[in-house]
Amino acid sequence: MNKNTFIVGFMLFAIFFGAGNLIFPPKLGLESGEHIWFGALGFIVTGVGLPLLGIIVSAFYAGGYNKALKQIHPWFSLLFLSAIYLSIGPFLAIPRTAATSFEIAIQPFLQGETQIPQLIFTALFFILSLWLALSPSKMVERVGSILTPALLISIAALVIKAVLALSDIDYVPATTTEPMFFKGFVSGYLTMDALASVAFSMIVISAIKSKGVNQKQLAQQTIYAGIIAATALAFIYFSLAWIGSKSHLSEQTLAYVQARNLDMGTYLLNNIAQQTFGELGRIILGIIVTLACLTTSIGLIVSVSEYFYEIYHKISYKIYALFFTLISFIIANQGLNAVLSKSVPVLLVLYPIAITVILLMAINIFIKLPLLAQRWSIGLVAIISFCSVLELSFTTQLPLKTYSMEWVIFSIVGFVIGYILDTILSRKL
Repeated sequence: MNKNTFIVGFMLFAIFFGAGNLIFPPKLGLESGEHIWFGALGFIVTGVGLPLLGIIVSAFYAGGYNKALKQIHPWFSLLFLSAIYLSIGPFLAIPRTAATSFEIAIQPFLQGETQIPQLIFTALFFILSLWLALSPSKMVERVGSILTPALLISIAALVIKAVLALSDIDYVPATTTEPMFFKGFVSGYLTMDALASVAFSMIVISAIKSKGVNQKQLAQQTIYAGIIAATALAFIYFSLAWIGSKSHLSEQTLAYVQARNLDMGTYLLNNIAQQTFGELGRIILGIIVTLACLTTSIGLIVSVSEYFYEIYHKISYKIYALFFTLISFIIANQGLNAVLSKSVPVLLVLYPIAITVILLMAINIFIKLPLLAQRWSIGLVAIISFCSVLELSFTTQLPLKTYSMEWVIFSIVGFVIGYILDTILSRKL
């Protein structure tokens, strides 16, 4: 591994490690209690394993996901990738970065009205994000070399202090009877990182290619950079989830959080920071959140703008970046809970499709899969995911529905049907 690989790995960690990566693990830990290791493991699979695989897979396909998915069908490639970029971009993930930053870094210090302070904060947040995103060629240096070290130091300070303070405290009782691995698995969807890996793969590949590497070196350095980012993410997720599993909250506190319509993850982080560092902890947490969300916001603006510029060149990259930033600013001012509530149904449709695509493309690297088998598998998963989100009556009886994993069987069934049809058609020819 060379210096550039480490820089790209740190950049990848920084742009992955955003709003959801901070607020969801502590909440999962609180719900898991003594079963934290199962819950955290499930979260790691979809929050770390799939994004890592998504980045690595792209390096083995010339032209990345865009060209590879066109082979399945050009319209599928356009619709699916557009849906991913818009969801991880201006409609969900980018607004979430600013809303989370405000709710953790600023709101705890305010008394009374928060609408005007939020408007001012999000305006400054997005002005800075846009400025840093307008020169995408410099993003690796700015994020990987400058912002990431500051982010890692801040996170390490909070995590180490909190672990030492909570090590002798018992786990909280689990608040759910669901199997915690599957609870964590689905909670990992909310990070949106598997979807983001499709978008960020363009940035990673471009950053590594800029050093003049060949295709073999590209795949190798992408794997190394992905492992660096995944290792850091997994360590932090486990730490934050473990801290959440030690956070005993009274019934009055839970009622207060619900009455104020606060996000549990953000409340836990503030509470943990204040317990371990006092008021200084809130400031440290504010720095962590703002840096984490800023780096993710920059990466997302760059990715979304580059994708749509590639589709339609008549509008400049800078106009796309400005337009998507403006939409994100408007949506972010609706508040964090509003943004999060809208994301769940979208993710329950997109994530099963994305997982199926990534796994099929990964297998296809080693074993060439029939195109018809891939189409049937992805098609059935898409249909079932839509039907489940629409809560059509027949979906309640599907196997694995309890775990939100009903699509798995249909991905296998679709693949088998497609494989059989491909074999029959091949014999006729």
